Amino acid sequence: GSRANMFCPPLFAVTLDGPMSETEGEVLLGTLAWTGNFRFTFEVDQNNGLRILSGINPFASEYSLHPREIFRTPEFIFTFSTGGAGSASRSLHDWARRHQLKDGGKDRMTLLNNWEATYFDFNEEKLAALMDDAAELGVDMFLLDDGWFGNKHPRHNDTQGLGDWDETRGKLPGGIAGLVETAEGKGIRFGLWIEPEMVNPRSELYEKHRDWVLRYPNRDEAYFRNQLVLDLANPEVQDFVFGVVDRLMTENPGIAYFKWDCNSPIINAHSAYLAEKQSHLWIDYVRGLYSVLERIGAKYPDLPMMLCSGGGGRTDYGALRYFTEFWPSDNTDPLERIFIQWGYSHFFPLKSMCAHVTNWNRSTSIKFRTDVAMMCKLGFDIIVKDLPDDELQFCRQALRNYNRLKHT
Repeated sequence: GSRANMFCPPLFAVTLDGPMSETEGEVLLGTLAWTGNFRFTFEVDQNNGLRILSGINPFASEYSLHPREIFRTPEFIFTFSTGGAGSASRSLHDWARRHQLKDGGKDRMTLLNNWEATYFDFNEEKLAALMDDAAELGVDMFLLDDGWFGNKHPRHNDTQGLGDWDETRGKLPGGIAGLVETAEGKGIRFGLWIEPEMVNPRSELYEKHRDWVLRYPNRDEAYFRNQLVLDLANPEVQDFVFGVVDRLMTENPGIAYFKWDCNSPIINAHSAYLAEKQSHLWIDYVRGLYSVLERIGAKYPDLPMMLCSGGGGRTDYGALRYFTEFWPSDNTDPLERIFIQWGYSHFFPLKSMCAHVTNWNRSTSIKFRTDVAMMCKLGFDIIVKDLPDDELQFCRQALRNYNRLKHT
């Protein structure tokens, strides 16, 4: 619904003359620029010819048009190689950097995220100490994750506050402005987590605007991660979501980066706004999202954003017009990340894939975890003060190496 996928990304590889090889053979790589429900159909005819049908999934998506109204289907993106998967993937990477990925020719910022260090439990003093760690580590930016907002329903866990994008006064009396100033005083940039398409039932937004929420009028609400999805088919909701970013940037122009999350698919598929045209929802939600992202890009063209989506929920070139990078998975075990990153690397440039050094699978060395993360856009989500001195020095040197290489 709100994401390109739950378990199966909109990507495929087909070989025409034997098992796939990196260096030889006929390979077709294909994908779809659409951040919603998709379908690929593969048919082989009586002459052994292959036909591939690609597009929006037609399930529950009958769509009516007014006279002379234009409906544009998503782009089908593919490349064909006679030199194996390596040649095909390099063609896709070159195309994406030049024509599709936001800021495809520019470098990316390294970062330290606070999530695994604090989760929801932080205040200004804790964050300032983590910014010291970020500066000592040598990253470009400190990224504040979930838990900084809500006052009537403070965001102490994932059951409340989502939708109320005012800083929690008890946690952050100086607001985001104070954090930006603190970061800049330490010589680093400041980034911020948001999830503006979603709402908790325990929130002021839900209390005031239940009509903005996708929910059945005649059924109990079903929750995914304790939240509901806002109705982006509704222009008022589009204005609200744009306004979340616009207000934060207007009040805090020093914000250097947004991590845009989307943790829930659509599981209450009914729009009060669409009334008798419920079959338009799956399509108009995505169009509404693109409309918001177009407005953000027009007003803040140099603002980099990570496409997070619950870890790999949006891995598509439709959304990557507006984002500089995406989060392939919440699974950061380096052994498993090798396969996740290798799979996505067939279709996406490495600079578009975020990879963080974390404490998942501590049986692996800090070198191994860092090497795996350096395959992609390098970041850290660890407690720096817990690193032995030799590991800290290794990470600092790795960042220096990465900064020398990341233009490649």
